Amino acid sequence: MTVAAKAGNFRLGTRIVNRMGYGAMQLAGPGVFGPPRDRQEAVAVVRAAVAAGVNHIDTSDFYGPHITNQILREALHPYGPDLTIVTKVGAVRGDDASWLPAQSPAQLTQAVHDNLRNLGLERLDVVNLRLMGDVHAPSEGSVEQQFSALARLQDQGLIAHLGLSNATPAQVAQAQAIAPVACVQNHYNLVHRGDDAMIDELAAQGIAYVPFFPLGGFSPIQSDALSALAGDLGATPMQVALAWLLARSPNILLIPGTSRTAHLHENLAAAELNLPAPVQAQLDAIGAAPR
Repeated sequence: MTVAAKAGNFRLGTRIVNRMGYGAMQLAGPGVFGPPRDRQEAVAVVRAAVAAGVNHIDTSDFYGPHITNQILREALHPYGPDLTIVTKVGAVRGDDASWLPAQSPAQLTQAVHDNLRNLGLERLDVVNLRLMGDVHAPSEGSVEQQFSALARLQDQGLIAHLGLSNATPAQVAQAQAIAPVACVQNHYNLVHRGDDAMIDELAAQGIAYVPFFPLGGFSPIQSDALSALAGDLGATPMQVALAWLLARSPNILLIPGTSRTAHLHENLAAAELNLPAPVQAQLDAIGAAPR
């Protein structure tokens, strides 16, 4: 059994993927903009992830822009039948590396075609509508126009499955009335637990939940407590945080990212980390600590 497979698996649309995946964002240059410092290492990281059993890769054509998808294509094309590549649309990059909303039907259609071209695919496995909201926090607003545009592209055979990123429960429900939702990708971790109810509702429906920023938002007190527990386990804080997410719910899929092979293997090793019940309780308490 590969390292990534030790985390178990879950359904993503009609695919079954290992719960330990890989996020490709850091393959681009600093600030997720421009080329990487070491393209050969970036290609090697991607190949090492797949060799370790990763069959779920998260990306976007606005990483770079275009750079990350081009690296994935160089590293892995033609893609193996077991590999699921999830991309996202809804933003473009400014010349100053800013993140700009691109949510009109025409912009979303262009983004889908950009992803197809740069990944070298005729159909995208999963496309997430990345709602800009407050950038890293969702805000209410209709998704009917955007999600309907993507549903039309799905009907044309350009997309297999649709998802949402940075979305509220109401937006997920609105999207589900338009087309099936295969996954939701939101900010969630040990201390940022606003989506607890959503995760449980999605799990009941057999829908995957993909958290981003697994270590984002920790106060110094919480970080110190996590580091102490990690030291007791002989693990890194990141490994413990990832293991906690795996234990949180069976529908959670992880996509930790890195541009270094050694760091990749360190992240994947979280799939082998078992959290004893007392440690689990202490981690839950960290999440309830004042911030």
